[in-house]
Amino acid sequence: MENKKEYRNWLNQMNLEHPLVIAGPCSAETEEQVLKIANQLKESDVTAYRAGIWKPRTRPGMFEGVGAIGLKWLQRVKEETGLMIATEVANSVHVDLALEHNVDILWIGARSTVSPFIVQEIADALKGTDKIVLIKNPVNPDLSLWMGGLERIHSADIKNIGVIHRGFSSYDKSKYRNNPEWQIAVEFQNNFPDIPLICDPSHIAGRRDLIFDLSQTSLDLNYDGLMIESHWDPDNAWSDAAQQVTPDRLIEIMKDLKIRDKTSQGEDYQNKLNNLRSQIDAADQNLLTTLGKRMEVAKGIGKLKSENNVAILQNKRWNEILGKMILDGEDHGLSEEFILRIFKAIHQESINNQKKILNK
Repeated sequence: MENKKEYRNWLNQMNLEHPLVIAGPCSAETEEQVLKIANQLKESDVTAYRAGIWKPRTRPGMFEGVGAIGLKWLQRVKEETGLMIATEVANSVHVDLALEHNVDILWIGARSTVSPFIVQEIADALKGTDKIVLIKNPVNPDLSLWMGGLERIHSADIKNIGVIHRGFSSYDKSKYRNNPEWQIAVEFQNNFPDIPLICDPSHIAGRRDLIFDLSQTSLDLNYDGLMIESHWDPDNAWSDAAQQVTPDRLIEIMKDLKIRDKTSQGEDYQNKLNNLRSQIDAADQNLLTTLGKRMEVAKGIGKLKSENNVAILQNKRWNEILGKMILDGEDHGLSEEFILRIFKAIHQESINNQKKILNK
């Protein structure tokens, strides 16, 4: 993508004194519900009001949205509050209806981003529009698929582009509905530093008590904004009840969030930062050296197993190692989630090295 800096223009033109905030209910349920929540948020730092009109659900039989009539409710929100309005689109029909009702922000959901066919259909329907188009990360942790979705929208001559990080599904047990996998979003930023990046802590968390901490983490990582689900009666919401907060709670969250300076020009700060970064660099080199030594030992084990016709994977031994590392990790202030991720990767690399030896 060339001239990437132009893609931040739409955000700059808003002249916000705070990160962008897109908020509203997971689903538009009734006209009264949509307008009530909007009026509770209109005097806050919320810039755009979101509501799901079409709700692609994992399994049939669940509430799948009110459909096109909800767009008229969003139009009323725009007229009565002055807030921008936003909704998800999943096909060309949705796009045409959203444009017809003058929706300001259209986002492509995680279930759509996984399919290049769907993204291309949406891109073709949006070709040349001046609306803001946001692309959520795909359901699974696939950076290339996320980047590909962005590039398809860009190829449709759409200038007002951004992306939404909503976490990734995983079979591993976690306190989150969708694991953040912050490193994937950071890598996306490295590839597209001038594309606005918005965090959706509601879908990452899956529960309202985690939303503040996730929001703060994203701002600490220089995200450009937040998309947070808000409902006047969350426990009785028709979809995703556990992850929505009341408008009052959302306003509290926005007030309590700390906006960090991106950098400091102070000489003392820079000296201390450079010193700490040097320590990080040294520690990283030590890590690589240690990992290299470990893999050499793994190769030795692989050779011994090959000579004695023994299978590579020894589950009992592996479970013993993992259990010990989790306990030892706690003593070093390392979370179980982190230890599992790191040692599963190390174990897989050890297996790969041993396979090469056995397959010779």
